[in-house]
Amino acid sequence: MSIFQKLFKQTFIYGLATVLPRMLSFLLVIVHTKYLDGAVTYGKVSILFSWILVFNVLLSYGMETSFFRFLNINQYKNKVTSTTAISIIGSTLIFAILSFLFQDFISTLIGIETGFLTYVIVILILDTLVIIPFASIRAQERPIRYSVIKIINVIIYTVFNLFFLIFLKGLSEKIEWFQILYKEDFQIQYIFISNVIASGFTLIVMLPFYIKIQYRLDKELWKKMMAYGTPILISGLAFAINEHFDKILLEWILGKEKGLFESGAYSACYKLALFMTLFATAFRMGIEPFFFSHAKDKNAPKTYATITQYFVIFGTLILIIVITFSDFLKEIMIKKSEYWDAMMVVPVILLANLCLGIYHNLSVWYKITDKTKFGAYISIFGAIITLSLNFILIPKYSYVGSAIATLAAYGSMMVLSWYFGKKYYPVPYNLKKIGMYLVLSIGFSIISFYVFDSNYMISIPLLLVFLVILYASEKKELKQILKK
Repeated sequence: MSIFQKLFKQTFIYGLATVLPRMLSFLLVIVHTKYLDGAVTYGKVSILFSWILVFNVLLSYGMETSFFRFLNINQYKNKVTSTTAISIIGSTLIFAILSFLFQDFISTLIGIETGFLTYVIVILILDTLVIIPFASIRAQERPIRYSVIKIINVIIYTVFNLFFLIFLKGLSEKIEWFQILYKEDFQIQYIFISNVIASGFTLIVMLPFYIKIQYRLDKELWKKMMAYGTPILISGLAFAINEHFDKILLEWILGKEKGLFESGAYSACYKLALFMTLFATAFRMGIEPFFFSHAKDKNAPKTYATITQYFVIFGTLILIIVITFSDFLKEIMIKKSEYWDAMMVVPVILLANLCLGIYHNLSVWYKITDKTKFGAYISIFGAIITLSLNFILIPKYSYVGSAIATLAAYGSMMVLSWYFGKKYYPVPYNLKKIGMYLVLSIGFSIISFYVFDSNYMISIPLLLVFLVILYASEKKELKQILKK
């Protein structure tokens, strides 16, 4: 089996672990937008999850990437797992103690009600403790086990969401026992209780990992992992700001009621970009261990160039497909028309996430050369653009300004990573082909969505033209890869 076949196989399996849960999350978008009390309530949920994702980065502090990096160094191979596990357990315990002690202060500081904050803290603790067990499974190249656990987690979360939001009220009216569980105006709490149950189950499944390892902390290794991981932490935090902080800023800048409504509408339509996000995530899950394990191959740069080219091919195709059928997807996923005004941001967010996916592919150079500080610099630059443009554009353009800020941040990060990569780890990217696919897909998307309002008489022929161009350009290369 060629390295490309192996990579695509693992990416496909990791893709299942990403796609299937996200497909269930599509179901939850339908449920939440239909059964929650409007965009304001959905906005509250979106903002709470945004805070969770920001703190997830802080609590992992780059240890997952450090784990992969040092696991491939022979002198540390037998010490990495235990050292990483001890570090994560210790830091999570400190976080738990401090967050519960200063819960009221944190609540006031970030504007989350104390009752909701309790759920946020518990979810963060549970999710942090499974980071390294999941990384270990990926390092062992066991994508099926990884996928099954991830999928079961989301199934549990989805089932309890359906139970609490749709069925519990009716059951409580018929069966006395269910009256204990049912409370009026408890929709947001039910969503986070479902998350706690799912995350708790996942941690229980992962407990054998913590039972089997020998707890020995190598201080020298830990210091090196922290030094390597700190720029990753900064990069991750900047990414979290780029990806999630705009929902928070909409509330802060526009005020409570309007901000929550705008954040809810924006977050719901943002979900249509999930097709691009899940593709990019699945691809990244497959290539991150691959990049490190093949870093010493003499043909590595050429391999990385080919991988990036095919990422762009599939990414641009996804962009056009989602744009073509955006009206159909909107009516299926977002049940209330009060959310639909924010549909205008969908092409912008899709393109932004495509740029982010390309950036992740380009970022191989600073990861395998141990120049992760450049990742931090680039990410900080992106975060500065995100925050600056959000503060400038939100007062006048609301969530459209947030979408523009996201695209500007990810686009600039993509360009900067390519620019610095040429100097420190040259990769022979086929810029003509990559540029052609990007220009065609962006141009066709603008014509289809903004000029002809997703008219199928225009958008479907444009999609077919793009498919023909892809086939004509790539058929020889695809046949060669599949034959290897």
